[in-house]
This record gives sequence, structure tokens and C-alpha cells, in this order.
Amino acid sequence: MTKPFYGEPILNSPYLVPTRHHSLGEDGQPLDHPAIQGRRPSKYLVPVPRGRRAKASKQETLDLDSAGNDSGRYTPNALVNEIRRHLESWRSLPNPNDWGVTPTTQRLLQHWRSDAFSGARPFFCQVEAAETVIWLTEVARGRPRYAQLFGHLQKANQDANPELFRLALKLATGAGKTTVMAMLIAWQAINAARQPNSSLFSKGFLLVAPGITIRDRLRVLLPSDPDSYYRTRELVPADMMADLGKAKIVITNYHAFQRRKAHELNPVGERLMQGRTGAPLEKQETEGEMLQRACGELLTLKNVVVINDEAHHCYRERPGTDEEAEVKGEEKEEAKKNNDAARLWISGLEALKRKVGLRALYDLSATPFFLRGSGYDEGTLFPWVISDFSLVDAIECGIVKLPRVPVADNSVNNEAPVYRNLWDHIGKQMPKKGAAKSGDLDPLSLPPELQTALLSLYSHYKLEFEEWERARISVPPVFIVVCNNTATSKLVFEWISGWQREREGSLQMIHRGHLEKFRNFDEYGNPLPRMNTLLIDSEQIESGDALDPSFRQMAATEIDLFRLEKQEREGAAAGNISDSELLREVMNTVGQKGRLGEQIRCVVSVSMLTEGWDANTVTHILGVRAFGTQLLCEQVIGRGLRRQSYELNDKGLFNTEYADILGIPFDFATEPQKVVRTPPKPITRVQAVKERERLAIRFPRVAGYRTELPPDRIAATFNADSTLRVTPELVGPCVTRLEGLVGEGHDISPDALDEMRPNTVGFHLTKRLVELYFREGDQDPPYHLYNQIQPITRRWLRDHVVTTGGTKLGMLTYAEIAEQAAQLIYAGIVREASADGAPIVKAILDPYNPRGTTNFVVFNTSKANLWTTAPDKSHINYVVCDSDWEAEFARVVEAHPATLAYVKNQALGFEVPYLAGSVSRRYLPDFIVQLDDGNGPDDPLNLVVEIKGFRGLDAQLKAQTMETLWVPGVNNLKTFGRWAFAEFRDAFAIEEEYQKVVARLARGLVSA
Repeated sequence: MTKPFYGEPILNSPYLVPTRHHSLGEDGQPLDHPAIQGRRPSKYLVPVPRGRRAKASKQETLDLDSAGNDSGRYTPNALVNEIRRHLESWRSLPNPNDWGVTPTTQRLLQHWRSDAFSGARPFFCQVEAAETVIWLTEVARGRPRYAQLFGHLQKANQDANPELFRLALKLATGAGKTTVMAMLIAWQAINAARQPNSSLFSKGFLLVAPGITIRDRLRVLLPSDPDSYYRTRELVPADMMADLGKAKIVITNYHAFQRRKAHELNPVGERLMQGRTGAPLEKQETEGEMLQRACGELLTLKNVVVINDEAHHCYRERPGTDEEAEVKGEEKEEAKKNNDAARLWISGLEALKRKVGLRALYDLSATPFFLRGSGYDEGTLFPWVISDFSLVDAIECGIVKLPRVPVADNSVNNEAPVYRNLWDHIGKQMPKKGAAKSGDLDPLSLPPELQTALLSLYSHYKLEFEEWERARISVPPVFIVVCNNTATSKLVFEWISGWQREREGSLQMIHRGHLEKFRNFDEYGNPLPRMNTLLIDSEQIESGDALDPSFRQMAATEIDLFRLEKQEREGAAAGNISDSELLREVMNTVGQKGRLGEQIRCVVSVSMLTEGWDANTVTHILGVRAFGTQLLCEQVIGRGLRRQSYELNDKGLFNTEYADILGIPFDFATEPQKVVRTPPKPITRVQAVKERERLAIRFPRVAGYRTELPPDRIAATFNADSTLRVTPELVGPCVTRLEGLVGEGHDISPDALDEMRPNTVGFHLTKRLVELYFREGDQDPPYHLYNQIQPITRRWLRDHVVTTGGTKLGMLTYAEIAEQAAQLIYAGIVREASADGAPIVKAILDPYNPRGTTNFVVFNTSKANLWTTAPDKSHINYVVCDSDWEAEFARVVEAHPATLAYVKNQALGFEVPYLAGSVSRRYLPDFIVQLDDGNGPDDPLNLVVEIKGFRGLDAQLKAQTMETLWVPGVNNLKTFGRWAFAEFRDAFAIEEEYQKVVARLARGLVSA
């Protein structure tokens, strides 16, 4: 019988807090138990101490929740689990005013937690990672009750990073670290722009990556980039983009911290420059010169924010250890390389802190573990990790594919399947040096086990390839091989794709390749114009030898596209693209329709693919190297775990996707499952068309409303809607029974409020009413109106307050209840003024960004219901239709001669604030239409349109706000033209109703 895990691996929505998790045994394998209610606790590895000179213990298998008795044990991560509990309580507070954060942070959190996104909204794990940093920075910092959390973090950093204070966020591969970086930058930068004197925020950011590939990928974190995450993923409300644009962001790779030679002179030139004095020349950059080159404009700021991507490469070696001396061969080379890189990276950050100071340092990684050579046991979690969303969590939320590994084979003399850890069987037969030192090796001499593994996995790949073709998926699935060195990778590459050798001064075909769909040569031995298999290693990246000239010729269109992208990104002529740049572009676009790497089927690599590679079409992975730790296994397997489809099923969950793994000892997800292939939905880019600039629509960004009342007297008219019922449901239980194990019990209730007199409550409400509704901008509240308003408040308290269930009149002084009471009283005052003659309503504009425009609309959508707009009617190229009603409305609008321009309110940033009870909300109308209502095209009427089938109470509140507050308020400003509002409620009469509305508006009836 199939275990529950394999029958239903995905338990939770990717957008909500995980509420269930599968039961795993001590060996990390799923148990035959039902899913457990509640979230999986965070666990981490506690290494077992070992002798200084002892060899590292060999890890035969990799377990997710157990590392084996020789290497350590998993225990709950107390720090992460405690922070999670505090976050749960904080996140559940219903009133944003109780969150203890700035208004800017409050707005961003509400936006990220909402579902008001045109495309996919942020995953819960992404929001939680940002929330954790925000909570620690704005809420917990400085509060005594959380002092032990900061004490733990300070001690962990003092021990490992004595000059820095780091906070690490652990997110599984595919969970979206780049999105989290964008959220952190937006939070810091916008707050810094709006509170420039705050000690918590900065507008300067240094993003440090482990290599050129990742550095280039992070350009989406620049607000000016065409594919900026802030716009394309709608992470920042449109009205906040101007403040985000004030940020200074530098993206670099840690290699930039290497101090270069100060000059390139030969000995003769050096003596000439020394002159008569013979003073020696500086042979290396100073620290300041290095920082100026690496960090640029950030050096003009104080206290910048640093974000480390793949931060496990950055650490300070543990004092008193010499782990490099304890290992040999390739392991020693790896340890030395890790140490050199980590030392350079962290030294650069320490230098930057000495120069300008650091406001904060955030580490992001799927595997924030210490590497070999650090002096810590390899695979030990960074003790400054504050948020953890593990690979198992990501699998149970469906965010990543489910890896499948071998569980049995027909080898008689082996306890475990041979292909579970292939290197144990072939390692001694493989070349120990790189390709440059090994010479021309014979690909036919590959060990039999490796050849059989390649053929076995390829056979399954062929079936997958055919299924993708039947499903009409336009790009092929991808097969990757990860090798230990360049000699091995070259052998495997040639065995798979074919190879030539130079004989008698010319290249001769030796073999076309053993795997048909991966061959780079045709049946006559000629190189194919577009390769099927790609070899990636450091030498190839620098030299570009793997690219045949005919490939460049056949891919001319894609190369021109890359050149245009490069010009737009760098603001200068791209010139000739080097082979290394081209090869990087091929690798980075594997599986992307219309790009250089579109049709690549197989990638053979050394360490290049262990991180920073975002292809979502990988279905098969073969490991041809040693795997000893969770760190390396999870990194390599992570290359194949990025999902292909992000469409929810009818249960609100993702469908399960799988990646098949050989040669990597990853003991998880072993039972075969039937997979139904669904083609990914095409992505359409919706954006403003530059050539249609004349059709741009501009609109006000309204933050609230102000009503100018008659100055001579203030009175109020109350009705049944003015009554406030105070109940235990509104304020909490008012009678509570307490009992002990023995003795008599007793009840408790808020009797202390009995001492509060009605006059005291009236005083409090009157004062709050004056502050909320009679204040002019930033001026002092007009308390001189108190004597006019107090009698109104007393009358309301006497006639329109009902207390039930033990509630007290004094509870009206609670902040949230007082605001609701003030709203009801003020509505009565406005009602009285309206009876004497309509009061003047004026809209209050957003002080930071008072106007919006269609110029900045740009987003991607996978929705198929698109209306292609007429080039003379809309600035935006498509209307993304949420219903057929909207498509019908677009047709009607474009056909009517009075229509000048129109736009669907999607990613536009057009919002209408309104109140639902005491809760402030924001409403997004469906369309804005510019009409010629008889005043000519130079004085258009802007019609805000709502298309509504079912009209409930919330829709009534929205419509009432538009008609009584927003439209008159904006029109009274007289700076945004003329506005009106209309609702369409009959799908079959939209054309007729639109004609009637236009006719009424043309007769001067502004309210439609």
C-alpha cells in the first residue's frame, strides 16, 4: 500500500501558513502514518565533537532529519522556533496600528499578504522571511522581553564574525530568495526615503554574489531594470515606486574585493617611474581604492545594507584550526578554495564597515552551512539563522519538485542500489586531475557502471521527452550531469554527444555520441548548427571553445536580442559579444522560449550548476562525483527542483512535479508515481506602448477625504444606523470563571470600568473626534470646537449606545472602539450639514506620490482571456479579462465614438480608500474611460467604471464612497479634470447601458 507521503506529498497551500506535515522516521524516510496537524518544527545539525587530527567521518547516506551517529544529530532549532511563535502572535493582530511598525512598513505588509496581484502573489515563505527581519528590526529591538534573542545572535556573531552582525534567512532552492531580497530592499529604501533621519533604515545597498552568473541574474533588483521584480512581480505599490527609485543599489561578486595590482609596468617601466629617488611604487591597490572600484557611489553614504546571496560562501575560519592540513587530494584543494573565497568575501565586508558602516547584513541561502575548510564540522548550520523554510517544507507546500531516487536493483552483492551512490563504485577509475593535466582521454573507457547509469537515466528521459512533445510543450526537458573535475566532465560530455580528434592536421569524426537526442553531430559526422548538449566549466566559460562558429551564425537572431538587452541594461553599445558571454547566456536561458538556450537538452558541468542556475525544465540529474554532506547533495539536487507550472488546482494546491535522480545519495521520495504532463501556459507581457503615449491616462492617488462643514454652527442628526452595540464579541469576554484544583471558584469581570463616568467617556470621544475629523493637515487640532461638539457626543452616548453581555460604557475609550464611535458621530454631523446644503468634500492626496499614470504599467500574465486593444483607444497593449463581461465592455468601449481612451485597472496603482465599519480598506475599480462628453478632446470626462455581477454590502459601500466622497472630492480639487462613476450590472445590456451613461453625461449629469 502506498504511504500517505507518496499518495499526497503536497499538503499545504504555498500562500498560507503550513498547517500539516508528513511523519518522517529517524532515518529521514516517510512513515506509513497520516499527516500530522501543525507546522513542522525547524531542526538543525549538532555535530559530534571529533579529534583535531581525525579524518572526517564518511557519510554513507543522506537523511533529512538524521545525519547518522558518526556525524551528529538533529535537534530543534530553538531560536527559529521561538521567533516563529512570536511572529504567529504578531501576525494575528487584526489592527495594523497594533503591529508596532511604521506606516510605510504597515502598507507593504498589507500588500504582500493580500491577494491583489495580477500574477502570482508572494509565497508564504517569502513573506515570512521578510516579516522575520522586519519584526526583529522594528518590533523586538530594544524591548526587554526579547533581549535573549538578540543576546543569542550577538554571541553567535561574536564567535564567528567578530566584526559583523549578520542575520541569515534559510529558504529552500526554488522558494524565491531573489523575491525576498527585493522585499527587504523595498522595505528599507522606502522607509529611508520617508524617514531620512531614522536609525533603522538605509537607502544604500550592496548585493554580493558568488559569481558572474548570479550577479547578472540579480539585476532584476534594480528598480530601473526592464524586468525589475518591483514592477513585474508587483512587490511595491505603484505609488511607492518613486521613493524606491531614490535607493542606491550596487551589485557585485565577491571577487571584486580582491585588491588588484596598482600598475602593470615591466621592470624597466617601474624604474623609470621611480625616478631619481628610487622610491618603490605601490604594487597593490589600497583598501580604499578597492572599495571605490567595488562599491562605487555607496561610499558617499553612511551605514549601508549588505545582502549576501548564497551566503554560505562567506565566513571567517574558526580560530585555532587547520582543517586544510587534515585532508588530502581533491578534498584539500576544495577546502583551500573554500577558505580563500570565504576569507576574501568576509574581509571585503569588514573593510566596507570600517569605511562607511553597515546598517544591517542579511545572508540568504538554501544551505547556510559551514563549508569544508572552515574549521567547523561541514554542514553545521550558521547559528545566526533566524528563519528556516527547509526543502521538506517546500516539497509539502508544492513549491519545488519531488526528487525520486533508486530504491532497489538487481545487483546481487550490494546492500544498497548501485546508482544511489554511484561514486563509491567508480571513483577509483575516474581521472583525478583536470582536463588541462589529463590530456586526451578515451571516452570509450568510461567505467561500465557509469555507462549503464547514463543509458538507464537517458531511457527514462526519452519517455519524458515524448510525453512533453505529446503535451505540446515547446521546449525540451533537460538532463544534467554534475562531475568532480573538468577531465571527467569532458569525458562524459564526449561520450554523450560525440567527439572529434585531430589526425594528420585535420579534425576527424571518431564517434557521433551514444545518446541520440543529445548528439551534437549529424549522421554524417558534421557538427549540428544548434547543439543539444552543452559543456560548462571554468575553462569553457573563459575560452568559449564549446561553441561551433556555425552555431553563432544560426543563432544570429537570438544573439541580436541579447545584444539589445545588454545595451538597454548597460546603457552603452554592446559591441561584439565574447564567446564566454555568449556561453553564459546560453546556459542562463536553457528552457526559455525564443532565447539562446531554448533547445538545449543536456548540460554537463563541474561545479557551475551547484547554485545560481534557474532552469525550471530539469527532469533528470546524474551525479558523477563524491557526495558526503547534506550541503552538497541539496545544492546539486536543487538544480532540478524548480517547478515548471505555478497554476493552482481546484483544491488550491500545486500539482506534484518530479525530478529523477541517480548518483546522489539523497534518501527521499522513492516510490514511483504516474505523472500527468500539462503544458505550461504561455506568458504574455502586458505593458504601455511607447508609440501610444498620446492615450496616456493620468489620475489622482487619493489617501482620504475632508469635509468642509458650515463654520457658524455644528449640529448632528442621528438615525438607526448611528447606534453602536457594544458586545463581548466586539470587546472580548466580560465574565470569566477561575477555578483551582481544590477550593471555591470565582468569576472575574472588568468592574474597574464602573468607576468611569459618562462625562469622562464623552470627553475622550469628543477629543478623538476633533483630532480625527476637524484637523487641517499638519496643524494643531482645533480644540476650541470642543464646546460645540461635546453636547452632540453626550446626546449620542445617551441615545445611541447599547451595552450588553456585561460590557461597560468605559470600553468606548478603547482606541479601536473610539474610532468607530467617532465615525458614527461624525456621520451624523455630516448628515445634518447635508440637509442644510451639501458640504464641500475634498480629496486628500498621497503626500509622497499624488498622481499616477498608465506610463508605468508593465507585468506578465499567464491568463489566456486577453483582449488586444485598438491602437487608437488604449495606451496598454492588452486587457487581461477576469470575466467575459470585461471583454464585452472592452469591445463596447472601443466601438463607441465618444471614447477617447480607456485602461483596465491592473498593475495601474489606482485605488480608492473607503471604510468598512472601522476598518480602512482600498478598492480597485475595473476601468477608467476618457470620454468626449461634448466639451471636446482637450477637456475629457474621466469615467471610473465598475462591472459587478453580484452586488453585496461591500459593493454598496464602495459605490457610496465613489459617489459621495471620491468623485466630488476629486472634482473639487480642480487639478485632475472632471470625473464621474458608473456601475454596469447586466452582462447582456452593457452596450445599451454604456450608450445611456454616455448620453446622460453629455447632458451634464456628472453623476452617472
